Amino acid sequence: MTVVPENELEFRFFRAGGPGGQNVNKVSTSVQLRFDVINSPSLTEPVKERLLKLAGSRATQAGEVLITAVRFRTQERNRADAMERLQALVDEASIKPVYRVPTRPTRASKERRLEGKAKRSTIKSGRGKPGLSD
Repeated sequence: MTVVPENELEFRFFRAGGPGGQNVNKVSTSVQLRFDVINSPSLTEPVKERLLKLAGSRATQAGEVLITAVRFRTQERNRADAMERLQALVDEASIKPVYRVPTRPTRASKERRLEGKAKRSTIKSGRGKPGLSD
């Protein structure tokens, strides 16, 4: 698990809509977290690639991840929320994907499958209406 150092993060604060009453018009509680993935010394190259892929529309063309937090009424909680969300993304990106090794079915499993199909075929063919010869 890679922890992103706080000195690599850039925060911007602005006024937000939503909960807060009259306070919402005068206090900058919304937080926009900006993390430069491409130039980060704390992440390895494969993690950087997976992080940018996972970030999707939150990633800029310059290789930065933007996370906006407006869920809470205080700047501190929104800042913590943005950092937690970034850390969750980094944690997910730091897990190396497990690739499936393709295998072939054994001869016995092929035979079992074909026997089952043949048995099912005889059961279903016996369900029809009786013919003229019966």
